[in-house]
Amino acid sequence: MNHTGKPGDQAGNTPCEYISWEQFHGLARTLALQVRNSGFQPDMIVAIARGGYLPARILSDYLDILDLTSIKVEHYHGMHKERLATVRYPLSADIDGKRLLLVDDVSDSGDTFEATMGHLQSRGTPKALMTAVLHHKRTSSFVPDYFAEEVLDWRWIIYPWAVIEDLTSLLQKMKPCPDSVAAFDRQLRQRHGVAFPLQTLEDVLTPSGSFSY
Repeated sequence: MNHTGKPGDQAGNTPCEYISWEQFHGLARTLALQVRNSGFQPDMIVAIARGGYLPARILSDYLDILDLTSIKVEHYHGMHKERLATVRYPLSADIDGKRLLLVDDVSDSGDTFEATMGHLQSRGTPKALMTAVLHHKRTSSFVPDYFAEEVLDWRWIIYPWAVIEDLTSLLQKMKPCPDSVAAFDRQLRQRHGVAFPLQTLEDVLTPSGSFSY
């Protein structure tokens, strides 16, 4: 994940956009068709964990590529950005002479891709290396070869697999801290322009391990 983590204004009004599961699948399909129509035929797909896991899996399905692996790069915990993108778990696969497709969810600052590309160069010599993301932001210093959608006006993108994590980060920054689901919902709408099912908001407000069924 490459979010720049721009803070918004002094009131913490970070603009956000939620991507539903259905929207995600549509973006992943668009991305797969771009790769297929370009004539590039990867031998292996490398997902940048964690954000690239699901896009890479959908691409492997559409492109019929069974050779799927990953590399773990850390740059964010929730919406908190570390100073440098670092490789936490290195690539273990043999990439010499292979055509690689490197996949993440979003390219924003470009830091994650820069760290990953440098790491791959130290692991071997691929025959070709192309990059793909669901969203490419104009703020990124790195421009992927393929992207399903270009984001012109910066906003924090909340993917469906990171809803609890991202909403928890937003909740921690809210002043005053909402004391009810209704108050949480109101602040999300007013400050961030997003809305979620009330059950999801209740899950965020519920202490870990205390979910009711």
